[in-house]
Amino acid sequence: MTQRVAAIDCGTNTIKLLIATVTADGLTEDVREARMVRLGQGVDRTGVLADEALERAFGAIDEYAALIHEHGVEKVRFVATSATRDAANAATFTDGVRDRLGVTPEVVTGAEEAALSFGGAARNLRGIPEPPVLVIDIGGGSTELILGDGPTMGVSESDSMDIGSVRLHERHLRSDPPTREEIEACVRDIDAHLDACPVDPANARTVVAVGGTMIQLAMGLLELEAYDRDATDHAEVSPDDVYRLVDRLLAMTVDERLALPWMHPGRADVIAAGGVILSRILRRSIVDSLLVSESDILDGIAWSVRD
Repeated sequence: MTQRVAAIDCGTNTIKLLIATVTADGLTEDVREARMVRLGQGVDRTGVLADEALERAFGAIDEYAALIHEHGVEKVRFVATSATRDAANAATFTDGVRDRLGVTPEVVTGAEEAALSFGGAARNLRGIPEPPVLVIDIGGGSTELILGDGPTMGVSESDSMDIGSVRLHERHLRSDPPTREEIEACVRDIDAHLDACPVDPANARTVVAVGGTMIQLAMGLLELEAYDRDATDHAEVSPDDVYRLVDRLLAMTVDERLALPWMHPGRADVIAAGGVILSRILRRSIVDSLLVSESDILDGIAWSVRD
């Protein structure tokens, strides 16, 4: 059976769309789009979605609604993650999505988010990775660690931590560039969450990272002049190179980061916080390389619609 499906992932920083044709043999991508709307602006501090953030998000959803109609999509699944889990006025967002798309967004739990991320990344792995496989998904508001046995065996352990690039930037890295004291406070916050996390990165033999933070860092590590999906997907990078790049970003102002040819303007302010999260996780692992995957929660959502 062939179906054209649409998967939408609404996170703290980005709303992403995947329109795909799904068959028993696999998934063929028709459209993949991302809009950085910063829906989670200030949520960690205020507990509500800001009016201007909702306006940006609804503008992106209007664009997606047109694409979904244009491509004759049969089924749509809209998954909302960290920002809408935390916001007291999440119903305003839910009602706005329903009015525009005719579907109700699912505010998934951290565990559901982790399973979808693992499913998307694991199906994209080439060959047979050495298990256990750890998938790291760093978002704007939360970070998921998911340990599993590869594409066929599924998830054995997972956890969703309330640390993400936007959340930690707003919470700790307020100076430009961040001060040593701010960086140390950010590290302590991350380490405290990792100490409490039931998923131990040291248990993994293969580590895969997905999501916008990882793709942005991979572009820097590969010294790309522009986004190149073929170059970043399945790229292998060393943890030591990650540490060096993150230290470099922490020492830069936002304007200096914006001057980097590979930097997306929507991530320039928060990329250092996301990089620190990745660094602290990798320092607890025992692997000597990190695999980058372009397939992520969107792909997992698309597969779940078919399933």
